[in-house]
Amino acid sequence: MSLRLSTAPHIRSIETTKRLMADVVIALMPAALVGIYYFGPNAALLVGLSAFTAVLTEYLWQKSAKKPVCIGDLSALVTGLLLGLNLPPTAPWWLAVFGSFLAIALVKQLFGGLGHNFMNPALTSRAILLASWPVRMTSFVMPTYFVPVEAVASATPLGGLPASTLELFLGTIPGTIGEVCKAAILLGLLYLLIRGTVYPHVPTIFLFVTALLGWALGTNGGFTFDGDPLAAILSGGVMFGAVFMATDYATSPMTKKGQAIFAAGCGLILSVIRAYSKLPEGATYAILLMNIATPLIDKYIKPTVYGSQKAVKGVKANA
Repeated sequence: MSLRLSTAPHIRSIETTKRLMADVVIALMPAALVGIYYFGPNAALLVGLSAFTAVLTEYLWQKSAKKPVCIGDLSALVTGLLLGLNLPPTAPWWLAVFGSFLAIALVKQLFGGLGHNFMNPALTSRAILLASWPVRMTSFVMPTYFVPVEAVASATPLGGLPASTLELFLGTIPGTIGEVCKAAILLGLLYLLIRGTVYPHVPTIFLFVTALLGWALGTNGGFTFDGDPLAAILSGGVMFGAVFMATDYATSPMTKKGQAIFAAGCGLILSVIRAYSKLPEGATYAILLMNIATPLIDKYIKPTVYGSQKAVKGVKANA
């Protein structure tokens, strides 16, 4: 009889990076398909180019660095899809290519690859694109399906465009490719919850705090909807961010308590930006700022170590 010894972890799970990323890809499909249906061929081109460039950049980076090629884990594909869906449908093709290159090369691989980046690659790249080409990144049009003639440039509901709750929910409004249809985003969230890929507390707390502060602060600043909590969560990219960005494993806290603080912080920062700054939307910056705060949250919000003892006055605690 032989005894086999091995190092930790001793409890194994069927969860793999590829399986988790595949779930996210599937969950993104409703928003992607509706966005392409609404905005037409250029939207499909942007999403496709963004996804292809992200995968190609990761492949070339790992090949040139003589590292194992890990494009099969689908993480680069997820990053490319997220960035593509965060672009306006009028964006030029090169913006998707350059943005995906930045997301993978600068934000992900330069910091060591999957799990080592401290900020969400797609959101960081979007923030860089917003700062570099603000006009191109904020040029929105009505969905071409609903305006079959030549698309007309328009403001978003956050920028003053009147919109009903139903229009906000179905996405018959200007916006980025993936953020407009909240019904499609919720369908993706439902799939992720059923699969156990994400926990409901992060998007729930994020949206609840946004709704609460949208109601409380809405009439004090530039927020368009005058304190309507439902409009606060159905407008802009808050729902897309809450479902697909704030739930990112690598850039959010490890504990459930820490994740709750993270989500609440996202909602707080987003609402303050909307109410008191000149920016109509703040989801990108809110999540990125909380990404930066994640190491600090993890430092102070730690789970109790099994077998640890509380320190007695004058006596050093032993684990």
